[in-house]
Amino acid sequence: MREYETMYILDPELDEESINGLVDKFKALIEERGGEVKEIDRWGKRRLAYPISHRKEGYYVVMNFSATPSAAQEMERVFKITTGVLRHIIFRKDK
Repeated sequence: MREYETMYILDPELDEESINGLVDKFKALIEERGGEVKEIDRWGKRRLAYPISHRKEGYYVVMNFSATPSAAQEMERVFKITTGVLRHIIFRKDK
């Protein structure tokens, strides 16, 4: 298992229930593949450095987790196809 950190920006026009649903979906995706979510830090709505899809704000979430490389690749794939995710990045933490 490797240590990862991901940051993703959600569409700020989503309601609280939809945001919670997406955060839970990404958490469950890691846990279903044998990983462990260590921390989820919700930064909330923040101004973007530049407009993305005609949006000037985004809802930021940072998640620390340990998982296999295949689970991280699956998360990358799901981020790309999920409506409501404006941007995402996954970092592998080196020791």
